[in-house]
Amino acid sequence: MANYTICVPDIGGAEGAEVVELLVAVGDQIELEQSLIVLESDKASMEIPASHAGVITELKVAVGDELSEGDAILILELEDSGEASADVPDAPTSTSEDSATAAEVDSVDEATSDEPNALVTESELTIAVPDIGTEGDVEVVEIPVAVGDVLAEGDSIVVLESDKASMEVPASAGGEILEFLVKEGDMVKEGAPLVRVRSSVPVVSATDSAAPAPAPAPAPAPAPAPAPASAPAPASEVVNQAAGGAPSTDASGLYVGPAVRKLAREFGVDLAEVKASGPKGRILKEDVQAHVAKRLAEPSSASVTSGSGIPAVADVDFAKFGPVRREARSRIDKVTATNMSKSWLNVPHVTQFDDADITDLESFRKGLKAEAERRGSKLSPLPFIIKAVALALNENPKIKSSLAEQGEALIYKDYCHIGMAVDTPNGLVVPVIRDADKKSIWVLSDEIRDLAAKAKDKKLKPDEMQGAVFTVSSLGNIGGRGFTPIVNTPEVGILGVSKASTQPVWDGEAFQPRVMLPVSLSYDHRVVNGGDAGRFLTYLVSLLSDIRQLAMS
Repeated sequence: MANYTICVPDIGGAEGAEVVELLVAVGDQIELEQSLIVLESDKASMEIPASHAGVITELKVAVGDELSEGDAILILELEDSGEASADVPDAPTSTSEDSATAAEVDSVDEATSDEPNALVTESELTIAVPDIGTEGDVEVVEIPVAVGDVLAEGDSIVVLESDKASMEVPASAGGEILEFLVKEGDMVKEGAPLVRVRSSVPVVSATDSAAPAPAPAPAPAPAPAPAPASAPAPASEVVNQAAGGAPSTDASGLYVGPAVRKLAREFGVDLAEVKASGPKGRILKEDVQAHVAKRLAEPSSASVTSGSGIPAVADVDFAKFGPVRREARSRIDKVTATNMSKSWLNVPHVTQFDDADITDLESFRKGLKAEAERRGSKLSPLPFIIKAVALALNENPKIKSSLAEQGEALIYKDYCHIGMAVDTPNGLVVPVIRDADKKSIWVLSDEIRDLAAKAKDKKLKPDEMQGAVFTVSSLGNIGGRGFTPIVNTPEVGILGVSKASTQPVWDGEAFQPRVMLPVSLSYDHRVVNGGDAGRFLTYLVSLLSDIRQLAMS
């Protein structure tokens, strides 16, 4: 008989996820995709499915253990191990009557094969949505493969459009596509199944040199550890908060994971009022969302206001004034608008303006044109600006901090990843340049062009849009003498760069033509005061005005 160890699959990078429930026991006969254990990370609760069918011979975990990707969960006696053995040349199927013959064959195999116990069995796997950098739903916008196609590991299987960008999801394992579990237009989230594939999986045989030991008799499955009881549903499932007072924060007696508690806090939902639909009375995210949707659908005198409490602007029938065309906005456009509104309403913005004399920088940059052509590169002012911003942030670390603990603390970041706003046909996206302070101008130039091209082609990966400490929004040659960019919270600052122009500048004796670059710094006034912003902007302008300082820093 062949044994197989089932391990924790890819769980989106979660480390130290706690085992909160065992759903099976030693001796259980399990099916493919049957849930084995429930893990709870700092983001969500998740059930781990079986990748193979068979009988459980040993459990490697207990309730309370902390697991990460690759850790062993249980040992399984595969139900198709006899068939796998029959595929090995000259190895007849073992029975109780010819076990001695089987043992002799095994002995011969050991002498003639480098890996006598290495078997290969066909297995069906389900590929799920990996960590995509957001807890919300994302839309399936394209399926570039079809049932029957043979995938290699890393091949794209679907294209998702999240609240930040479109991205291709690669196959975590190769094999033949058996069935798609989603279709274009479906909304999915991290962990949702996408496709079933048939894959060849190596199996390690546990056959002894003597006659195989009989399989352990299946023992009755012990009852799983009792879960906390769900709170009884109130007579009226939804109570108007205005009439019932503020929502209760005591949800200690409910069976609910940390991600769901966080979602409930964000919506201001009393979890005791939410009807649970999960196993053993567990409250799921969908339960909270359904509760909120029902509350929003209730008639209320507050219906004339938006979700922020600000009076809503009524829709206007523009067709009565003349011909019109209606175009649906992209998901990126709509979510960008929501995020900008959220930041503008929650962050007290202040903007400071200055002009940087980049005459010498432009002369130096144009003098490198031949070198840029030799390198197959193109040198714009932006890599110089990114480099100067990174150095100025390191000199003024508060500008790259973030608020934490409801404003009780500041998180100072010892890294310097800078986001750059890119205008694409589908909306504004912000790819992130990592460790900008440690990279040369040439490296920054190539990385800026590469990320901008990926953004326009919808090829950005989730980790290429996360982790920025500060954002630069450059209008380049589009035009304008200045603007007030909105802070991309939880960052506390953003630099707006407008179009450079030649201006007459007084040098003490006469006006001289100088190339001046308008810059504007918007910042969160809860964290950054005028002195902090002034020092940052003054140092940044000095770096851009004197290319020698930038080269020596």
